[in-house]
Parts: sequence; C-alpha cells; structure tokens
Amino acid sequence: MNALTIIWIALPLFIGFSIYLLPSICRYLALAVAIISLVYSFNIFSASLPLKLDLLDNFGVILLVDNLSSFFILTNALVTLGVILYCWHSDKTSFFYTQLIIVHGSVNSAFIAADFISLYVALEVISIGAFLLIAYPRTDRSIWVALRYLFMSNTSMLFYLVGTVLVYQAHHSFSFEGLKGSPPEAVALIFLGLLAKGGIFVSGLWLPLTHSESDTPVSAMLSGVVVKAAIYPLVRCTLMVPEIDPIIRIFGVGTALLGVSYAIFEQDTKRILAFSTLSQLGFILAAPEVGGFYALTHGLVKSSLFLMAGILPSRNLKELKNKPMKTAIWIPLLIASFSISGFPLLSGFGAKVLTMKNLLPWQVIAMNIAALGTATIFAKFIFLPHTKNGVSKETSGFYPAISLLLGGLLIANGVYYQAYTLTNIIKPLITIFLGWLTYVLILQRKVIKLPRVAEQFEHLIGVMSLMLIFLFWLILGHQTSIS
Repeated sequence: MNALTIIWIALPLFIGFSIYLLPSICRYLALAVAIISLVYSFNIFSASLPLKLDLLDNFGVILLVDNLSSFFILTNALVTLGVILYCWHSDKTSFFYTQLIIVHGSVNSAFIAADFISLYVALEVISIGAFLLIAYPRTDRSIWVALRYLFMSNTSMLFYLVGTVLVYQAHHSFSFEGLKGSPPEAVALIFLGLLAKGGIFVSGLWLPLTHSESDTPVSAMLSGVVVKAAIYPLVRCTLMVPEIDPIIRIFGVGTALLGVSYAIFEQDTKRILAFSTLSQLGFILAAPEVGGFYALTHGLVKSSLFLMAGILPSRNLKELKNKPMKTAIWIPLLIASFSISGFPLLSGFGAKVLTMKNLLPWQVIAMNIAALGTATIFAKFIFLPHTKNGVSKETSGFYPAISLLLGGLLIANGVYYQAYTLTNIIKPLITIFLGWLTYVLILQRKVIKLPRVAEQFEHLIGVMSLMLIFLFWLILGHQTSIS
C-alpha cells in the first residue's frame, strides 16, 4: 500500500506534463489518471487504515491516509472525471488537460498531507494550475480574475508560511500536531492562510467572483474540489488537536450564515452557486468529525450544478423565468437542488442529518437557519419554468458527466443509511417546505441587491488583516487549552 500511494501521488504530475507533449491522446491520458484515482479511493475504503508515511523525519514529508482523506480523494476523482467527460467533445487543448491533471494530482497531495511544508507545496502548485485554468479563455476578463485569484492565494500563503516557521521554531517539526503548544501568533497566521485560501468567512469573499466568472468546467473544479484543499487541513488539524475545535466551529457557523445571506438575494445563477459554496464550506467546518462525508456530497452536487448553470439559456433568473429550459435539463437540476437542500433518498440528506447530530448546542439554531436558507436558495432553481422543447445549450459530454455525478449522489446515500428514521425524515422535509414557502411568498416578488464593496480587490487584503486580529483574539482566549 505504501508503494501504491507514492506511485498514485507521482503519476498525475508525470502524466500531466506528458499530456502536453501528446496532444492527440490528451483526453485519454487525463481520463486514465482520473480513473486510477477513483480506483485508489475505493481501495482506501477496503484497506487497513490509517496508513502513515514519514518520508523525511522531522524535516517533512508526513503523509496520512485514513477514512477522512478517503472521502476527499473520492470527491476529487469523481469531480475530475465528470469535468473530463463534460469537455470530451469540446475544443479544449492539451494545455487545458495538462493543468487539469496537475491540479488534480496536487489536490490529492493536499488531501493526504499531515505536515505544513508538504501542504504548502501542494497548495502553491494548486494555485498556479488553477490560475492557468481560470485564465485559459485568454480574455481580458478571465486574465484579470485569474490574476486576482493568484494574488489573493499567494498573499494568504505568505501568512501561512510565516506561521509554519514559528511552529517549527517551537517544536522542530512541521507536523500538524505541532499546533498544540505553539505560540498563538503561529496558530493565527496558519489559520488565516488556510481560511483565506479555502474561501471561509469574510476573508473568502474573493471566491464568488472567481468561481462565477470562470469557464463552466473550471467553476465545477474550483467549487467541487479545489477550495477543499485548504478546508481538509483545517478539519485534519481539528481532529489531531481537539483544543482548536471551538475556533473552527465558530468560523463554520459564521461562513454558513454569511454565504446564505448573500445567495438568497442574488439573481445571477453562477453567483448564487458561488455564494452557496461559501455557505456549504461552513457546514463542513461546523462539524469537523463528519466533514469528509459532507465534503463528498457537496463536491458532487456543486460541480454538477455549475455544469448545468453553464448550459442554461441565461445566467439571469429574471430572464430564465421567461425562457423555459428543457425538461431534460430541469430534472437533473431538480435532483441536485433536492440533494443540497437535504431531501431524502439523496446523499445530501444523510450528510445534513449527520452534521446536525454532531453540532454543539450553541450551533444548533444558527445551522438550522442556514439549512432553511439553503432550501430557500435552491427553490429559485426548482421553480424555474421548463418545457419538453425548451431552450438549452448542452454539449454531448453533458449527460455522461451529470449521470456520473448525480449517480454518485444516489450511491453515496447508503453511507449513512441509519439516517432514515421518521424523525430525521420529517425535520428536513419541514425545513425544505418552509424554504420554498419563504421563496414563493417573499423573495420571488422582491429583488434586493446587496452591495459588493466587500468583494472589491482593494478591500480584500484589509479584510485579511482584520481577520488576523480576530483570530489572534480568539486564540488568546483559548490559549490555555491549546498550549
């Protein structure tokens, strides 16, 4: 298993660069890498875990494969495979597939990293690959959005790197476990870097513009797996150092409510989905013990929703109400919206029930409000008009990709089959009904535009500084337990 893991990590990088030299078979090579990752993820579930590799002792590289990482790796494999199928008959060049597979491999590396330096390298490679994917259309707009993303990513990683040096100075080790007993400024700097990189709370307000303005398959990759490369270490650190659990949960609740608050009033479909991503990342952090399963269901749902948003007749909800889509498009849109709202028979139901059962008492009311908000948001898609011969722009690769991702939602529904009790079923159904009622009676008739000043480029770094102060204050308050 050790040798297999090392080969699995190295293969995407080797194949990724080979793809660029073999343009005639670039799609097939990319597909093979994604399938190998899928097979490896299934192998993890049946292997004897955890698997820990200490490759360079205290100076790096610590790899850890267990049940938590298996959910994230499976998410990466399925989403990448779905994006490749979606692009199969498109005009995407070998350069696109090169960056796609390099990002895929680097995300896998982040999902098994258990030391801060290995994680830093993986996150930086992800940043470069994601930057090139965002800029792929080569329009002025895409290049600006890509540069904005790269600047925010590199700035957050500078904070992270300084914190990593302080952890090593305290323990002579880069292990995640070194957070315990490290100075508060080290924990604050590392957390700021990961929170900003992962699109969490106000420091993550770079995310909506980046995800909504990227090309459709790139948006699916970004929301489905890329942001989770920074969410995973936050969950991992929480499980390794339980003393930081309250801090992570605070940001989980705040992010869930912030994303919902923005998405409810949005009228642009891709921005709705981007703000929803921000909110759903909060659900992962609100209950770290079960964050892996929630990450899987969210990755499948959100990537499929972005792929569907890319073929709708318009991005504007007002226009979509006057341009009925094809029923064949509306049905998968309905299934995905049901899942993320927590409807039974789909994995989103089990993930939400499991998350709610692992909340602390002070989180319950806020997270139920966030769940109600989620149901309200996706009522916007559920109640859109549709006809058999409606307008759509689907490609030949659309249906295979959507079938794979939504099929994953149906199969993953069996992960937590214990959720199917009468009480557990009734509560989400009531929440969904109230969300639909809120949309039909209130939001459907009103258009409220929230200011975007907090998303402006010149304010994002200032927000990071404020977040650092807030983090330092939080950590000082928990300093006794952490140290």
